[in-house]
Amino acid sequence: MPWYWRLSAFYLFYFALLGVLVPYWSLYLREDGFSAAEIGLLMAVPQITKMGAPNLWGWLADTTGQRLRIIRTGNLLAAVIFTGVFFADGFWWMLLVLAGFSFFWNAVLAQFEVLTLSALGHRSDRYSQIRVWGSVGFVLAVLVLGRVLDSAPVSVVPWVLLALLWAIWLCTLTLPEQQQVHRRPARGGLLALLRRREVLVFFVCAFLMQMSHGPYYTFYTIYLVDMGISRGVAGQLWAFGVIAEVAVFLLMHRLLERHSLALIIQASLLLAAVRWLIIATQADSMSMLVLAQVLHAASFGSFHAAAIAWLHRTFREGHAGQGQALYSSLGFGAGWAVGATLSGLFWDQLGGTSFLLAAGVALFAAVLAVLFLRTPAVD
Repeated sequence: MPWYWRLSAFYLFYFALLGVLVPYWSLYLREDGFSAAEIGLLMAVPQITKMGAPNLWGWLADTTGQRLRIIRTGNLLAAVIFTGVFFADGFWWMLLVLAGFSFFWNAVLAQFEVLTLSALGHRSDRYSQIRVWGSVGFVLAVLVLGRVLDSAPVSVVPWVLLALLWAIWLCTLTLPEQQQVHRRPARGGLLALLRRREVLVFFVCAFLMQMSHGPYYTFYTIYLVDMGISRGVAGQLWAFGVIAEVAVFLLMHRLLERHSLALIIQASLLLAAVRWLIIATQADSMSMLVLAQVLHAASFGSFHAAAIAWLHRTFREGHAGQGQALYSSLGFGAGWAVGATLSGLFWDQLGGTSFLLAAGVALFAAVLAVLFLRTPAVD
């Protein structure tokens, strides 16, 4: 497969960065003196900027055809702006730096997904075999840094993030420009797609799925540490979840051959509800926490892989970048931001009960998907 390792290296470092940011950034912010409400808002900032930034970059990439140049530029500016974290003094300065960093960083992934699917061509069902290296990167980052933080100060976290940002940028320099036959999208084509009921339902489900992850991505590590679990063991639980995700990515092409995309999405949403219910009610049992992490294979792995395939079939030609951008902005952007913000505002009052509310959100999304979501036809 051409460029397999170059594409895979990007995912490796990109998701290694998330393997540092998601579990440990909240610990760094708490160590820096921020309150739970402030942590929730600061953790939501990258997702708030993702609500708009990917759509701007997606439109620009589809219009100009300069997808790889946009990826490189976005990552470079994200790395430069992130250095401001070391000089940020107080909540508003930290918020400003994170907003600037994430505005450009959010130019990267959705457009890289389009680049990867374009490189795969008719073998797009093999996407998960490249994307799996992102999961490997996440696992390595979580395990290694979790072990380091058992003895090292949390102040090492931003330095690791900065190093990974530069590593991602270097990966983009190894990729050649693709020769593309550029077509300007037909006027009204995107709006016509978005008016279709199954498309609307898909994006609502993506929003709700990520919203249900709000307490997990923002407070899961703090939740475990406050129950007396070490940072190292917390990191191992994070890693175990992503190992389950790796397994489902490796098997995903077989699942796609045997089951419809709609069924995989519906089952993923239902299992996500089960996962949050376990964390809310069985957190005193390590075996149940491990089981909940196994379900990460569904709440992220199978849902994301099926969603990418659903988008690839639905948003064709000149709309590919905007379709991926909408998924990124409405799901990982708006959904994650709303979930993180709400969990931050109510964590002091609700604590682990927040996961019960997350289960309800995921269950509601599963009902919508069963009632209205359909699998797009294959051309």
